[in-house]
Amino acid sequence: MDTGTHIVMGLGLGGLAMLDPVVASDPVMVHSVLIGTIIGSQAPDFDTILKLKNNALYLRHHRGITHSVPALFFWPAIISLIIYLFVPEINGFHLWLWTQIAVFIHVFVDIFNAYGTQALSPFSKKWVALGVINIFDPFIFLMHCIGLVLWYFRFNPGVTFLVIYIILAGYYIWRIYHRHTVNLLVKKAIPEVTEIIASPTMSWDRYHLALKTDHQFIVGNIKKGQVHILDTFDRIPVPDSEIIEAAKRDKNISAFLSFSPIYRWEMKKNRYGYEVRFIDLRYRSKGHYPFSAIVQLDEDLNIITSFTGWVYNKERLKKKMDFNPGNI
Repeated sequence: MDTGTHIVMGLGLGGLAMLDPVVASDPVMVHSVLIGTIIGSQAPDFDTILKLKNNALYLRHHRGITHSVPALFFWPAIISLIIYLFVPEINGFHLWLWTQIAVFIHVFVDIFNAYGTQALSPFSKKWVALGVINIFDPFIFLMHCIGLVLWYFRFNPGVTFLVIYIILAGYYIWRIYHRHTVNLLVKKAIPEVTEIIASPTMSWDRYHLALKTDHQFIVGNIKKGQVHILDTFDRIPVPDSEIIEAAKRDKNISAFLSFSPIYRWEMKKNRYGYEVRFIDLRYRSKGHYPFSAIVQLDEDLNIITSFTGWVYNKERLKKKMDFNPGNI
């Protein structure tokens, strides 16, 4: 989920904690747990700081180790310990418990969007991405905001958020069922499909589609129960060549390939050597695929420059690569 939703979830879980008599009976405990749930709801995304270094490092590690099985226990322990050092008179176990719930909920809800997480790491490096909920879901965010407003007007926060989370549990079940119907619609429209990557939008009846068949990649969408095909690409295997192998050694290319489950590739000769480009087919904007990884090699297959990230025009790409390969 997005940062704003994780923040309101942290506040909501702090309100839900008021059902715990140990928390509700002590104002200091109430504030300590609220701090714990807010920080715990953000902690797995602390790896966003890697973006300051470079996109390759961010892509390779975001929602990786910080969302892993060990992290589920590390974050609550370190957060509750730090808070406890400042207020040792509180109940440390209940502080840890609610912080633990906040961290778990963060990782749990993240697996429901199309980006997903490596929540099974270190046991598996597979990305768990169910494609059920958009990264920002207006209904989830609005329900938390309603709860916070009711809390402000002195409604019991524990009961209020208990009701809200029961409603949201039902909402998730409905969205899971709706995602199942998307698979059925796609298989009916395109019987030869072998893999479906569906990305929900903020509209309940719309999904972006990136599909695989034995011979093609298909990009499309679903609107009002109808499957629309926007682009098709022949599935051309990435060749086992010295040029491609040299490109894969680049940090930006390797990070992209570790992240993207469906992409096409391009290779061309220019006056500087060879340009190799990998293009993620999950993201289509106005007929353009903005998420890609590009590397420029010289004639001896040494890496001159590279980039991975979002590019919406050629001029921006030239600036990002800090190099003009001549034929971009």
